[in-house]
Amino acid sequence: MALATLGVFIAGLIICLALGLPLLAALVFGYLLFFLYGLHYGFSVKKILTLTGKGIWSVHRVLLVFFLIGMLTASWRASGTIPYIVSAAGGLMKPEIFPLAAFLLNSGLSLLIGTSFGTVATMGAICMSIGNMMGVDPMITGGAILGGLYVGDRCSPLSTSALVVAAITETEFYDNLRRMFRTALLPFGISCLIYIVLGLISGAEGAPADTAALFEKSYTLTPLLLLPAAAVIIMPLLKIDVKITMSTSLLLALLLYIFVQHMDFSTIPDLLICGYQARDPALSHMMNGGGMISMIMPAFTVGISCSYAEILQQTDLLQKVKSLISKVLMKGGKRLTFMIVAAVSAMVTCNQTLSSILTRQLCDEIVTDKEDMMIAIENTTIVMAALIPWSIACSVPLSTLEAPMTSILFACYLYLQPLLGWRLK
Repeated sequence: MALATLGVFIAGLIICLALGLPLLAALVFGYLLFFLYGLHYGFSVKKILTLTGKGIWSVHRVLLVFFLIGMLTASWRASGTIPYIVSAAGGLMKPEIFPLAAFLLNSGLSLLIGTSFGTVATMGAICMSIGNMMGVDPMITGGAILGGLYVGDRCSPLSTSALVVAAITETEFYDNLRRMFRTALLPFGISCLIYIVLGLISGAEGAPADTAALFEKSYTLTPLLLLPAAAVIIMPLLKIDVKITMSTSLLLALLLYIFVQHMDFSTIPDLLICGYQARDPALSHMMNGGGMISMIMPAFTVGISCSYAEILQQTDLLQKVKSLISKVLMKGGKRLTFMIVAAVSAMVTCNQTLSSILTRQLCDEIVTDKEDMMIAIENTTIVMAALIPWSIACSVPLSTLEAPMTSILFACYLYLQPLLGWRLK
């Protein structure tokens, strides 16, 4: 019965994917399915609801931070922080080093704002446009951007995925960040070398675009606009709480919005709730977004995914799968087993959150140390999800860029991090 239930859940995910239905619909279907299985297992409705609440409560602080991140990303757009960073970075792009520049610039912005989707819609879109103008192969550009997006999505102080992994593994967030940075050095460095070689042999030509001109009509560009970004860089080094860090950066961005961009104070509530809307229609595809509303779907996705956690743990739903892992996969060693489980979980769930939860639960007897579990998930599930064409971690960025799906082949960092960036005791 347990394997049949999991099979129906997987079939539901596949059907939703095939019909183009939102992932949230598949997750709700899954919750209802597991709720019914809990009743079959002998749990009362009250017991199942209690388990549901316990699962969601385990990430309640993360869900609150989600909405703070939504406000922060809107304020960075409106204050001119993101336009200034993108404008300054645009001048660094030369044809012979373009793949490296695209990787580094998207890595840098994703580290600052902690979101792959926010980065791809701004720096990613700029890099793709400039790459096309220079004649760089879109596969190479798309791959460099895709890899860069998940450098920060994995280990930024503002990363929602890092917050979720810290919550489900019960580990300390800032300690996690330091360990993630250390394990990323080798994969990141080798990725840079590969992009240098690709740039030298690409034969790209053409003058780099003046990205500052895209924003000067709508923003006053000054180095002061870097203050919100500086807060996000400096305060985590001082081990200041992530909520205080974000709140400080948000306050600085709003002050810049009023006193540098000369916007009316009365527009702030709408900005923080509904997000930023560019005054220039030409910038709307890059700059619109953010706000608390933008985080509703991610918050629901994480909340529903975590509502499964205790039901899966307290029933026998995963026991036969764990038994299979022990008998068959473990013959290849802990590390290979963990990577296979992480990859299959990402293929089945199509998102980072639920695949992280499943991987933790399926491998909790393989990896018993909390910190080792955290780094194993971060170095496999979080980045490998972006290599699955039908996963939202891959499909959304590439569709935003209008890049070919074959760009996955050139997302070097996403391959190197699971292969080189960690080990299990």
